[in-house]
Amino acid sequence: MTSTSLITGASSGIGTEYARQLARRGDLLVLVARDATRLEELIAELTREGAADVEVLAADLSSPDGIAAVTDRLTDPDRPVETLINSAGFGLPLAFETNDIEDEVRHLRLHDEVPMRLMHAVLPSMLARRSGTILTIASASAVMPRSTYAACKAWLVMFSRWANTQYRSRGVTVTAVCPGYTHTDFHARLGLPKGKEGIPSWLWLEAPRVVTESLRDVERGKAVSVPSRRYRAIYTVAGFAPSGLVARLAARGR
Repeated sequence: MTSTSLITGASSGIGTEYARQLARRGDLLVLVARDATRLEELIAELTREGAADVEVLAADLSSPDGIAAVTDRLTDPDRPVETLINSAGFGLPLAFETNDIEDEVRHLRLHDEVPMRLMHAVLPSMLARRSGTILTIASASAVMPRSTYAACKAWLVMFSRWANTQYRSRGVTVTAVCPGYTHTDFHARLGLPKGKEGIPSWLWLEAPRVVTESLRDVERGKAVSVPSRRYRAIYTVAGFAPSGLVARLAARGR
């Protein structure tokens, strides 16, 4: 039976790579992003690669109307969604004290409130079918003191750990994916040219590897997926190291 996957933040970065890999495995796709033009370009690419069916949902998840449009799609009884991937997000400079507070509030809502609302919308139908997957992009920085970005991601990890314990026995897997620095356009949108982010080359991952490893962890029922051995080691050590030391190390790069 063909499965339907809904991906937020699908027009760029890791969200786009999930779309590619899920298309190759035969999923029907619902792609959500603000930029309808980029979504249409992605559809053309996925169609060339053999995607069975791709639906576009142009929605701004920072607005109530955008959230409503996606929750309506997730709760449509005639078109059930078997996999929800929360990948929408953006970064801010680390200097909280000089950031615009409204940008910070929007950042918090997009990273935490929006995934919470979408998960709450889709869970009842998944539980009724005793089948479903919820995957949310968190970050390896969730265990590092690193301004509000890490704080938002820590919430996603903690909630996913609880939710996976609560719902896995009822057929629904909930996973927080915690990649480290990954080559996408995320840093470019912060105004940082590639190679100028202040991060050593050995710390960088490629999006295909992140997605492949995370999907394998989802199949294993893991609540937290940390792609690559190097980041699993960093993630583990950072959870026990003194906060001051980790904060100084995490302050490098953006």
